[in-house]
Order: sequence, then C-alpha cells, then structure tokens
Amino acid sequence: MNTLDFNKNSLTSAENTVINFYNNYDEEGRLQRRSRMPEYLTTMKYIEKYLNPGSKIIEIGAGTGRYSLTLAEMGYEVTAIELVEHNIKILKNKVKANHNIKVIQGNACDLSQFSDNTFDMVLLLGPMYHLFNNNDKHLALSEAIRLAKENGIIYVSYCNNDTSVYKFFYTNRILDFIEKGLIKDNYHTVSEPEEIFELYRKSDIDELMKGYNVSRLHFVGVDMLSYIFDDKFDSMNDREFEEYMKFLSNLCEREDCVGMSIHMLDIFRKNKSL
Repeated sequence: MNTLDFNKNSLTSAENTVINFYNNYDEEGRLQRRSRMPEYLTTMKYIEKYLNPGSKIIEIGAGTGRYSLTLAEMGYEVTAIELVEHNIKILKNKVKANHNIKVIQGNACDLSQFSDNTFDMVLLLGPMYHLFNNNDKHLALSEAIRLAKENGIIYVSYCNNDTSVYKFFYTNRILDFIEKGLIKDNYHTVSEPEEIFELYRKSDIDELMKGYNVSRLHFVGVDMLSYIFDDKFDSMNDREFEEYMKFLSNLCEREDCVGMSIHMLDIFRKNKSL
C-alpha cells in the first residue's frame, strides 16, 4: 500500500470546500443505512458483470473504500485514488494484509502519474458529483478513459437533477433553493461549489460524452427513489428489502424509469484507437 506525495497547495477553493464537507460528514454511517444499500448493490452487480480473472482496477474518488476494499477482498489488484485525507485514513484502517491495494491521494482531473491504457476497469463513482464546470468534467472523464485499456470498462456516476429537486419539495427546501437563485425556470439546478453537489439530467451526460471514442453498454438508475423515502427503506425487514431489490433490478435500465433514480450510472467500453 503506497501513498504518493500530493501537493496540497495546488488545491482550488472548490476542492477545499469538498474536503471540508467530507471532513465533517459521516460517510461510513451513510453507507450502512439500508436506504443507501441499493446504490452499492446495483453498482456491484454491474461491476461483477465485467470482471475477469486478473482484472486490474482503479477507483478514482474511492471515498472510504466501499468498492475498492470489496474488490480487493475478492482478490483483484486495486488502485484507490482519493482526494480527501480524512477518507484515506478511514480506508487505510480497513485494509487487510491479504489485500493487493495501493492507496494514493490524488485529483480526478490530473492522474498524470499513470500511463495510458493501464487498467482493465476504471471506476469514477464520485468525482462528477463535485465538478462544477465543463473543463473539469472533461478533464476527469478524459483521464478515466485515458487510463483504461482498449476494450476496458469505465463506470461514471452522476447525481440526478430532477429527483433531487423532487426531494427538495419533499423536505420543504424548494423555496430556499429558488430564493438563492439555484433553480432555473425549467427546474434545472444551478450548482455552485458551496452547494457541494453538481446535478445532471441524462441529456447533460449525453452532451458531455459526445466526441469520446467509447461505446455505452448500460445507463442505470442504481437506487431509484430509495433516498427520497429513506426512513421507509431504513425500516424495511429483510424480506421486503429482498423484494425491493428484485423490483429495482427490473426498473434500473428502463428508459422510462431511469430518470426517477437519485444516482445514475453510465457504463461504457473504451473503443480501439481510430
């Protein structure tokens, strides 16, 4: 397990805002809630679909290691990149002697320490939540694609605009967002770094992906409405939750349903060079 030198002086104000947020946020506790499990379980189902013996994996924005450590426990070689030192400390404390994992503090927008075409699988499951301009978004996407081998699989997660707005109504916060000027006339949000999360519609994602030499394999709604009705989901018994996961599995790729999901997962293959 290695940690490379990281230039903290190069951090932008937006990056420092994200770091301060996660320094005071119980990410571990969030992941243990039943209402948050569908996101993890659905994402893992699609990760396992494309794993092969000896797959070399990088997770960019590994957080406290939920996916990286699971994959390391399964016997895969994993490189975990994370910006927030607080998260890195938690991740390192959970690493076992049998894990083949490198933990590196780094920025999704600049992974120049890694060579092109290095990894069979690239996970970008958090950084797009916290990038607020198209330049940074394209830097992160370009780096993820660059690191993947030809025919490698890339996973990119996004927070959904419209289901998030629905939650603003549900939690009686919509007027606050409108008064702050963060909701456009068409209810597309205007995110700023102090709001922490950038929100997307599928049309936004499709526009971002134009021009990349990749082929989409799946576009998945990984958790649907489970975040909105979180108290209800947290109180489900095992049998109810099992049935819900079957229901979610039937909905998660339906074009008429993906827009209901709080989190959306774009899965695509890196094509051979033109």
